[in-house]
Amino acid sequence: MEVRSGIKTASGYLALPRSGKGVGVLVLHAWWGLNGFFETLCDRLAQQGFVAFAPDLYAGAVTSSIEEAEQLVSKVDLETTQTRALQALNTLRSHPAVQGERVGVVGCSFGAAWALLLSTLRPNEVAAVVTFYGLYAVDFTTSRAAYLGHFAEHDDWEPLDQARQMEADIRAAGREVHFYVYPGIGHWFFEEDRPDAYHAESARLAWERTLSFLRSYLYPKVVI
Repeated sequence: MEVRSGIKTASGYLALPRSGKGVGVLVLHAWWGLNGFFETLCDRLAQQGFVAFAPDLYAGAVTSSIEEAEQLVSKVDLETTQTRALQALNTLRSHPAVQGERVGVVGCSFGAAWALLLSTLRPNEVAAVVTFYGLYAVDFTTSRAAYLGHFAEHDDWEPLDQARQMEADIRAAGREVHFYVYPGIGHWFFEEDRPDAYHAESARLAWERTLSFLRSYLYPKVVI
């Protein structure tokens, strides 16, 4: 996969910290595709010392329309997308700027589902998973990761009862899990480019919790 720091290519977007080295974090985009928000999210993680890589799981397709996003998701080939996600994980871990054997994965909605799956497919490589309003019924007993979840109180796409069930499943599998519910808001509250859903205070709190979580579960794993 071709990646260049701070540049979006056919493969993805890579952002490096000022130090030139750091713990790796894979960023998986929502059903809109790899848009500017997720590039900026990589930049924000790099500013905090992480090496952040967001793969383009759609191979170039991007939209801001719910209707078009639904069409894109309906055309997703699961095997192809899984291959792209796994290749992206390999690309990140093998990058010379990445320190440590295991990485974190951050995903929003569509991307969150893939983040959860990756943690079970590559348990020796994924140490921490952050899911923003995203669910996936997988066998968490194969995972070795810790989990942080951000969910909205009023979410027509990811109901709270399902989020709580997944939280219970993760805990039953013996994994550490911390799920937060943000009151009075809905899906996509973290994404600044969704003015219909973005909630600044909840997004700020979720970001602070995400940074604290990633530092807690990734930095102790670093081998200098």
